Amino acid sequence: MQLLLRKCKTMTCISTTTCFLAQLLLLPGSSSSSALNSSLPKSPPTSLSVISPLSGFLGKTSRFETRGFCRSSGGGRVMASRMVSSLQSIENSDAISYLCQKEAAEVDEILMGPLGFSVDQLMELAGLSVASAIAEVYTADKYNNVLVICGPGNNGGDGLVAARHLHHFGYKPVICYPKRTAKTLYTGLVTQLESLGVSFIPVEDLPTELSDNFDVLVDAMFGFSFHGTPRPPFDGLIHRLVHQRTVGHGSPVISIDIPSGWHVEDGDITGEGIKPDMLVSLTAPKLCAKKFEGMHHFLGGRFVPPLIINKFNLKLPPYPGTSMCVRMGKALNVDISALRENYISPEFREDQVEADPFDQFKKWFDDAVAASLKEPNAMALSTAGKDGRPSSRMVLLKGFDKDGFVWYTNYGSQKARELSENPHAALLFYWDGLNRQVRVEGSVQKVSDEESEQYFHSRPRGSQIGAIVSKQSSVIPGRDVLQQYHKELEEKFSDGSTIPKPKHWGGYRLKPKAFEFWQGQQSRLHDRLRYSPEEIDGRMVWKLDRLAP
Repeated sequence: MQLLLRKCKTMTCISTTTCFLAQLLLLPGSSSSSALNSSLPKSPPTSLSVISPLSGFLGKTSRFETRGFCRSSGGGRVMASRMVSSLQSIENSDAISYLCQKEAAEVDEILMGPLGFSVDQLMELAGLSVASAIAEVYTADKYNNVLVICGPGNNGGDGLVAARHLHHFGYKPVICYPKRTAKTLYTGLVTQLESLGVSFIPVEDLPTELSDNFDVLVDAMFGFSFHGTPRPPFDGLIHRLVHQRTVGHGSPVISIDIPSGWHVEDGDITGEGIKPDMLVSLTAPKLCAKKFEGMHHFLGGRFVPPLIINKFNLKLPPYPGTSMCVRMGKALNVDISALRENYISPEFREDQVEADPFDQFKKWFDDAVAASLKEPNAMALSTAGKDGRPSSRMVLLKGFDKDGFVWYTNYGSQKARELSENPHAALLFYWDGLNRQVRVEGSVQKVSDEESEQYFHSRPRGSQIGAIVSKQSSVIPGRDVLQQYHKELEEKFSDGSTIPKPKHWGGYRLKPKAFEFWQGQQSRLHDRLRYSPEEIDGRMVWKLDRLAP
């Protein structure tokens, strides 16, 4: 602590707020104090890493067993140990923390006090998290009409923000907001929604059966700070949401943080409360979430700073990629045979395509890039050796023109050995966001050494070193071997000198003999157009045929 205070005095860039945060972590009785003390450097620190932004990225998990949180959790741990990997959480029954009402309120006080968050910032992040979770499960093409029922407090504000984001995601939200709050924050949210053309509907104008008009029902009435019994008109609205699930075929209900009317810790005490299909917990799940029995439990609120993590000894799952929400709960019992997608796409007709399949491929590839699909150049490469046994793997396309499709690899790999025995292969591109795939089949040969050399030196230096380190497809004793060799080569070439391309590394080019372009359509009546070479008057042209789906 003396080190921290000394830095506060000597570094003018560290504010008094920073000092306060450091002291807050060391409050008597806080389990985080031991963690902080144990993590203090022996020499004067150059920065207060204890208040740096949380940097963990999370992966989706198939099951999280959980524990209560309203009791002391024992000794502190370093931050990294609290960020639970998806693999660990599947096996670890002590993986996720739950907050009681008092702790949830204290978290908000710290966020909006010494940590400098404002109510509207937290509301914006919460609403975006909710909208993102809804979009994960209930896609706009199937669940377009959304009713958002908002209460007078922050939970209602979260619902208003979620409605705005849902509008931008392509949904058609309608808002029931019977007890409007006169504060500027809330009137501003209403103005934003009205400027987008989002409708507000009075309680008395709601249809008798909400599911007749709405595909999704969002419960944003009451949050964790609510006490007592809901009063009109919210008691009636809660009853209607309960009725939706009682009839068994109503539209799905999504609750924000706490199902309205539930006790924040004990859940649905009477057993007659809302039974939501989805619960979106915010910041950290509350104790009542243990009683949630719906299909979809998400956590939103990707803003929890290290100070909160440490002080409350929180264990939260990591968020996937850039997502604002992460799925929680046990793995669903899924009937694999029932999983299907009814594609909705523009028709793909013969009079719409290019005469040359290379031009048609470029057109579709450009569409995939413009749609910001992840790795649009990813392709499945299938090969077979002289024994005829096929093998497939994903590789990255690194160039294409009228001469063919190019990728690079290790010439000692399994695919390289199979290509040396059987120089024929198939490529498959799948662009999920566009309901498209392209198959390309043809003969394969190595590219020139000059071409491989040129591409090799265009790669990041780390990737160049990786190509030397990896004897692809060979058995190795462990990952440490790769990391150690990579480190040695990094030191060797740390002076910026040219990294030589290994002789066992280079490119291949597939020269197409056939193309098939596939566009997903409704009722499995997919469009399939095949290009195959044909000789006409001594000249090779591409013949176009439609194949049955």
